[in-house]
Amino acid sequence: MTLALGQPAPDFTATATGDTTVTLCDLKGRQVVLFFYPKASTPGCTTEGGDFRDRMSDFEAANTVILGVSRDGIRAQENFKAKQAFNFDLISDKDETVCRLFDVIKLKKLYGKEHMGIERSTFLIDAEGKLAQEWRGVKVAGHVDEVLQAAQALHATG
Repeated sequence: MTLALGQPAPDFTATATGDTTVTLCDLKGRQVVLFFYPKASTPGCTTEGGDFRDRMSDFEAANTVILGVSRDGIRAQENFKAKQAFNFDLISDKDETVCRLFDVIKLKKLYGKEHMGIERSTFLIDAEGKLAQEWRGVKVAGHVDEVLQAAQALHATG
């Protein structure tokens, strides 16, 4: 599936923390930030999640829901959320269904070895369910502020 700005984001239903199931189309009427991260409880992912956590009130003021997604199992996601006091849900995508819908599974190199993994990516979906903005190959520093600015601007025009 090819993602294009201004087109409907691919709908999905997935298991999330808090014993919940998230269906993207059920969130219509609110903006959604979907951020994909490689692995729970690793340094970069912890920093990124913490940055989203710390700006949650600003995202809420912009009518924006935050959801984190990785291939970790639900227990790892629950532990990560609890340990970091995240105030948003994390989606367990062990079978890579959501990752593949958003085309974030990429060939990566680590210590000279190649493997398939999640490319750190973020998607901003508008209140109508359309893809408004995407960031791929994300560097954590300053990223959440950039996403927040985009969410605020989108909310102001919507």
